[in-house]
Amino acid sequence: MRKSSSAVLLALACFAAGNASAIDLKSLAGTGMKAGQALTLSDADVAKAADQACAYMDKDNKIAPANSPYAQRLARITQGLANEDGLNLNFKVYLTEDVNAWAMANGCVRVYSGLMDMASDDEVRGVIGHEIGHVKLGHSKTKMRTAMLTSAGRDTLAASGNANVADLTQGQLGELAEGFVNAQFSQKEESAADEYGYRFMKRHSYDPAALASMFRKLSSEGGLMSSHPGSEARAGRIDAMIKKDGKR
Repeated sequence: MRKSSSAVLLALACFAAGNASAIDLKSLAGTGMKAGQALTLSDADVAKAADQACAYMDKDNKIAPANSPYAQRLARITQGLANEDGLNLNFKVYLTEDVNAWAMANGCVRVYSGLMDMASDDEVRGVIGHEIGHVKLGHSKTKMRTAMLTSAGRDTLAASGNANVADLTQGQLGELAEGFVNAQFSQKEESAADEYGYRFMKRHSYDPAALASMFRKLSSEGGLMSSHPGSEARAGRIDAMIKKDGKR
């Protein structure tokens, strides 16, 4: 499931721009999956889907081996974060020039080497803290639910009456994984994850200004990111939090 640069930029917009998105329940009408049934997907169902989607992504992407400079750098950057805020996290680097990072509800955190190439250690930590925030605040769980209801596998899930992810084909799993990675969070969710990321940086004595500099760096890269002035506004909110904390 190799994604184009435009697809990856769209996925990264959830971090850098925070555009709103929603489930089109009308599109589910012809699939056998009713809105009421959609709400019956349990946390265990979503966790199982995250396990399968993460495994698919790991198989479909080139993972940096343990002796790779990227893997060694990420291990250093994330030292002490395996059990973060009650979450069991595992970190890997995908070797690709694409600029992206994401985290699933099961603690699967993936950082792309393209992002690491453009970011300082603390900027990478800022992105990771932001993504952990989406998991901790329940956003990633909701996002996976959305992907389950809108992917090719929805027919299988509807027919079985539950989230029997094991019955999905590799193609359906691929669409589920891609649906998760490329979906966007709402502006409210992004703002909440921004604040979580800021507190994460403060809690670990990392430089919180790196989160703001990462927003600005992404918005200055051109292409899709440069069309979203919200990135600068979000960087400004991080600056305001730093200033406010500095006066206490």
